[in-house]
Amino acid sequence: MKQNSSTKIIMSKVVLVPYRISHVEKYHRWMNSDELRKQTASEKLTLSEEYEMQQTWLNDENKCTFIILDKETYETSANETESMIGDANLYLTKTEGGFIGEIGLMIAECSFRGRGYGKEALFGLLNYGIKNLNINKFNAIISMDNSVSIGMFFKLQFSKVSESCVFNEITLTREVSDDFLKFLEHSIVTYIEDSTEENK
Repeated sequence: MKQNSSTKIIMSKVVLVPYRISHVEKYHRWMNSDELRKQTASEKLTLSEEYEMQQTWLNDENKCTFIILDKETYETSANETESMIGDANLYLTKTEGGFIGEIGLMIAECSFRGRGYGKEALFGLLNYGIKNLNINKFNAIISMDNSVSIGMFFKLQFSKVSESCVFNEITLTREVSDDFLKFLEHSIVTYIEDSTEENK
């Protein structure tokens, strides 16, 4: 979406930046992994199709996409592509009172899994969605094989809505309440929204 196209979010361990054309080749290499496509319920695309998808996401006001950077690598190299470790997305559905945000989160670089990077990126995504996109409810649809991700969402006070044996998926949800806002406030150490070069 255009709304976050010039926004970066600086946190303790990660930096979230818009998904740019310069990121596409590395993202495409990630998505050649059968494991990642299975966990994210993604189809295999050609590189040309991946470039088209980047532009589609940029121009779709119901899709908010960030690339997750390792902050330490980024501060050393100042190179976004070199620092890429995953992505974080919100897919918006309008309701009478605001929006429901379906979460998509991927730590593609294996060496950064299980070390709190995904959790912090998720905190940043949730906070951005509440503050900037009028989201009052979050959903997450996760492969039932992904026990680590399911456990993380349960720790973040999400509850199970349904399971699909056909698709091997579980749907989790969390309303944005005063308690949840306090939980986020106490959980986030660093959160700075800053401007960055506009995504095109």
